Amino acid sequence: MKKEILIFRYFPTEGPGYVARFLDRQGLPHRTVKIDAGESVPESITDIPGLVLMGGPMSVNDRLPWIPKVLRLIRAAAAADVPVLGHCLGGQLLSKALGGRVRANRAREFGWLPVTATDSPEAEKWLAGLPPQFEVFHWHGETFSIPPGATHLLKSRYCRNQAFAIGKNLGLQCHIEMTPELVRSWARAGAGEIARALPTASVQRPAQMRVRLAERAARLNRIADVLYTRWIAGIRR
Repeated sequence: MKKEILIFRYFPTEGPGYVARFLDRQGLPHRTVKIDAGESVPESITDIPGLVLMGGPMSVNDRLPWIPKVLRLIRAAAAADVPVLGHCLGGQLLSKALGGRVRANRAREFGWLPVTATDSPEAEKWLAGLPPQFEVFHWHGETFSIPPGATHLLKSRYCRNQAFAIGKNLGLQCHIEMTPELVRSWARAGAGEIARALPTASVQRPAQMRVRLAERAARLNRIADVLYTRWIAGIRR
C-alpha cells in the first residue's frame, strides 16, 4: 500500500480544493480524513508522509473532542520531521500545537485582499519568484501568533500574521487552496455572515468575490504552486 498524505477536513464545504489537484499532478497519493463526518484522527504519525490541514468555522479554542487529538498528531509530526501544511484554521492549529496562541483578529477578512511578503531570507525561499505583494483569498475572524522558532512570511493590512514557516512546516492564515467552485460555495453559504460583518473595507460582498473569478483563481493557483512545491520538497518519498 502506498503511503498517503492525510488531508484533514473539518467542515463539509471546506475541502482540499486546489491542493488535491496539485498533489495529484505531482503523483503524491493522498486521502481526506473527514472529521466533520465522524472519521477518527490517527493516533500515530507512522507511515504518514505529510499532513494537510484545511479550514473551518470553528475556533481552535473550542472544546471539540478532535482538537486535542489533531494537536497531538501535529506535535508528533514535527518531532518526526513530517511536513505539516495548514490553511486558515489549519494554520491556527499548527501555531497552537507549536506553542503559539490564537485569538480574535482586530478585523474580519472576507474576500480577495492583498498580502505582503516580509523581508527575510526564509520568506525569499518560500516565496521564490513571487512579487512582494499579491492577492489571495481570506475568510477568518481569528488570527494566530508566530510560534517560537518560526519565521514570519506574510502580512496584510488587516492581519499582521498571514503566514509562517518552521522547518518543513507552513502555516497560512489566508486561503491559497481556492477554486472557483469553492469561492462560489462559500460566498453563497456565508452570505449571512458577510452581511453581519459589513460595512468594513476588509469584507467583500458575495458579488465582489465573484468578479473576474476564473482569472483570480488561476492566478491564485500559480501562487499556490510556488508554496506547495516548496512544501512537498520536505516529504520523504
